[in-house]
Amino acid sequence: MNRPPEEFIRVPHPQLHSFVSAAAQQVGLPAARAELLAELLVANDLRGVFSHGTQQIATYALLMRDGKLNPKPQLQVVKETPCSVLVDGDGGLGYFPAHEGTLRAIEKAKANGMAAMMSRNHGHFGAAGIYSRLAIGHDLIAYVTSGHQLDLRPGEPIYAAGGGSPMSFLAPTDKEDPLVLDFGALHDLYSHEKRAQIAPLAPGLVLRCIGMGEICQSWGGLLSGLTITPDPPRWTWPGANQGALVILLRLDLFTEPAEFKGQMDLYAQQIRQLQPLPGFDQSLMPGGIEAIRDRQYRQEGVPVGKWHQEQLETLAGELGLPAPWK
Repeated sequence: MNRPPEEFIRVPHPQLHSFVSAAAQQVGLPAARAELLAELLVANDLRGVFSHGTQQIATYALLMRDGKLNPKPQLQVVKETPCSVLVDGDGGLGYFPAHEGTLRAIEKAKANGMAAMMSRNHGHFGAAGIYSRLAIGHDLIAYVTSGHQLDLRPGEPIYAAGGGSPMSFLAPTDKEDPLVLDFGALHDLYSHEKRAQIAPLAPGLVLRCIGMGEICQSWGGLLSGLTITPDPPRWTWPGANQGALVILLRLDLFTEPAEFKGQMDLYAQQIRQLQPLPGFDQSLMPGGIEAIRDRQYRQEGVPVGKWHQEQLETLAGELGLPAPWK
C-alpha cells in the first residue's frame, strides 16, 4: 500500500512537474511527451500513489539515456475497428501508446457502446488508474491491466506466475468521488516474510491474488503479442517488454446513467458510515482516500519522503539539473 511518508519535505506540485519534464527532455524525450509524462507522474504523487509518481523518472530517464527505451518513439495504430484499437509503442515508455489509445477507445465507446484498447511494444505504462480515470466524465465504466515479459523457471514459487499484476476499475459517481480501484494483485505477496504469514492463514486469498495476476499476464501481456519465453525477444528495444489492455462500457447499455451515478453516491455515503478496518480511521470507497489527498496536496504541497528525495537528487546530479526543491 502507498502510505504518506513519516519524514518528508513539502514540494509544490508545479516544481515536481517542471523537474520531470526537464529531466525527460534532457535525455531526448520531445517536449510535448515530456510534459505529458510529467503531468501523469505528478497526478499520481498528488493522489498519494508515490510508488508510481515522480520518483519513477529516476528509472525512466536512465532507460532512455542508456538506449534501453526509445526516447523518440513513433506510435503506430496497427489495427482499428469501430470498437477496438491496437497501438504499437515503438519501444518507448508505455504511457504514450496507452494514453493515446485510451483516448481513442473512449470516443469509440461513446459512439458504439463499448470499446477496447490494446497497446504493445513498450516499457512501463505506470499506474493502471491513470487510464481508468481518463473515462471519468464520459458515463463509462472501465477495466485496465498490463502484462510484462515473464521468464518462468522450473521450481520457482507459484507467485512468479502473477508477474507485476496491475489492475484498475472505474465506476463513476455524480457528486461523490468516483470509485477508482487501482492496485497490484500481488503487492502484499512480494515479500517472502508476508507470504509465509499470509499463505497458511488464507490460501484461498493467496491463490485468488495469483489468479488475478495471471489474468493481467494473459490479457495484458500475451494478448498484446508477448511470448511466454523471453528468448528470442519479442521486440527490438530491450526495455520494451510490456503490453496493456483497456476495456470500456457505456452505462446506458444497461441503465440510466443519472440513476446509476445517484446510486453510486448513496453507496459511497453509506460506506462512510461503516466501521473501518483496524488501523484505519475511516471507511471509504476505493479512490476516496486518493481524492482527499489530491485536494490536500494541491494546497499544501506533495510530501516527498527520504527515498523519493534521494532518487530525484541522484538523477539531478546525473543530468546536471537542480533538484525540484532547490
